Amino acid sequence: MLDSLTFLLEKVFLLTQFNIFSFIPSQGDKEKCARHYEAGRNLQRGDLLEVPRTLFVHFGIYLGDNKVAHMMPDIMPVLTRNKSRIQKVVNNKRLLLGVLCKYATIRIDTLEDFAYGSPVLLNTMDSSLKKQPLPNEDVARRAEMLVGRIPYSLLWNNCEHFVTYCRYGTGFSLQTDKFCEWLKSVIRDQRSVFLTALLGTLSIIFLGMAPSTALPALLIPFTLWMAG
Repeated sequence: MLDSLTFLLEKVFLLTQFNIFSFIPSQGDKEKCARHYEAGRNLQRGDLLEVPRTLFVHFGIYLGDNKVAHMMPDIMPVLTRNKSRIQKVVNNKRLLLGVLCKYATIRIDTLEDFAYGSPVLLNTMDSSLKKQPLPNEDVARRAEMLVGRIPYSLLWNNCEHFVTYCRYGTGFSLQTDKFCEWLKSVIRDQRSVFLTALLGTLSIIFLGMAPSTALPALLIPFTLWMAG
């Protein structure tokens, strides 16, 4: 039951990432961070880097020498042991299959491959969290020790959990926290009950009465009503 609930929440989380939680830096931040990226300056071993992507904000730990350790969902290590194929830049298909199959790799890539054309933000989490990071060398060593295959969860063990564990000693995800707050607001809004009840009724009308249609049509609105 818990596995099924987690699976459902992860899929909802994946859908909500399209617009709600992606951190889009201001134009000034983009230009500033792009200059840092292009010049390769102001980066120190152990820095926490983040880049805005289409669906998520992606995180990594800078190791020096233009190298970044980061967690990437990836199906390729499951399919082959060919290191040259695995080490290629992870494309969207590999990433999506990794998310669905819950496989990831903590890998080391160049700063250019990590950024993938996006501006690089530097240690912005330090000020927003007001947390004292660990010494930079300890952060980098933690990241290096974790390199390799690792179980992946969009909600409970993603790239943000990896970098926060390395830099602050505790793994957490602000993106997951925001999603949970959004989910709570949906549950509290009783209009969700009527909407899901209406959709359930329409599914029964158009698809017919069956356990696969009737049970969700009854259980989902009832659960939202009780939880609210």
